[in-house]
Amino acid sequence: MAGGPSTPALAAAVSSAGGLGFLPAGYLSAQAFADSIAAARALTGGPLGVNLFVPQPSVADAEALARYREQLTPLAHSYGAEPGATRPDDDAWQAKLEVVADLVPEVASFTFGCPEPEILAALADRGVLTAVTVTSLDEAGVAVAAGAGALVVQGPEAGGHRGTFDPARTPGDQPLDSLLSAVVAVHDIPVIAAGAIATAADVRRVLRLGAHAAQAGTAFLLSDEAGTNPIHRQALSDPRFTHTVVTCAFSGRYARGLANGFTDRFDPIAPLGYPEVNQMTGAMRRAAVAAGDADGTNLWAGTAWRRTTPGSAAQIVAALTDEL
Repeated sequence: MAGGPSTPALAAAVSSAGGLGFLPAGYLSAQAFADSIAAARALTGGPLGVNLFVPQPSVADAEALARYREQLTPLAHSYGAEPGATRPDDDAWQAKLEVVADLVPEVASFTFGCPEPEILAALADRGVLTAVTVTSLDEAGVAVAAGAGALVVQGPEAGGHRGTFDPARTPGDQPLDSLLSAVVAVHDIPVIAAGAIATAADVRRVLRLGAHAAQAGTAFLLSDEAGTNPIHRQALSDPRFTHTVVTCAFSGRYARGLANGFTDRFDPIAPLGYPEVNQMTGAMRRAAVAAGDADGTNLWAGTAWRRTTPGSAAQIVAALTDEL
């Protein structure tokens, strides 16, 4: 979970409890990414995974971005911020691949697309299991053909960014169970199920459907070790937040989070365009958090957020694996 919630302490605690803790590369410099892997290694002898954003050509329209900047400006000013400048950004893709090759985490997963076959093969040669997030049967076929070692099958129920390869494609609504069954029926490689995994019953269900493992994110947002900001933590248990929405208003890419004042106001008019929209809204979202305003920032969460509970990561892992 990029942007703060996933910390070295959280990844290490999950791995020490018998799970596979993941560290995000997204939004970090290559050096900060490397430092986070080193910090987690110092805290656990268990395996670690990392997740990287695969760069894609921008679909942003300059005129649409200019209009959105104008529409965002009054709210940004209310927090004492300005909409951020936009620029090309591949999230230090090559440098982060070098970090993975050098530090050799046990697993490297990829989101927003599928790396070139040469990249997957090179990491596999280093002993890294590669996994590609897919949101459709077609994407699964692309990833398998490229040499992915495993698939993360992400249902539309999942919180945070949708892992669609084409940023301009409207996210599909095929439920996780249906998509998982379809992928397992066609592809004979390890499959990890993701989306609204919040209880041991959820884990048992996806394993019965053929998944080799279950991936949980939202379930750990309230954990002691998570870096979830206080506004996000409070919103997850605030009864005034009643549902989630898939929106591109915060980042220019479709992502699921709690519906709030920002999504109510800007989702109908927000353009696609990642990373430009993300860059444009970043400072104002941080300012909203500093101001204690849950209606001015993203509150990523999956559809099972109501079943998210506080506690240590070890307690949450134990609850997810009960009676397995």
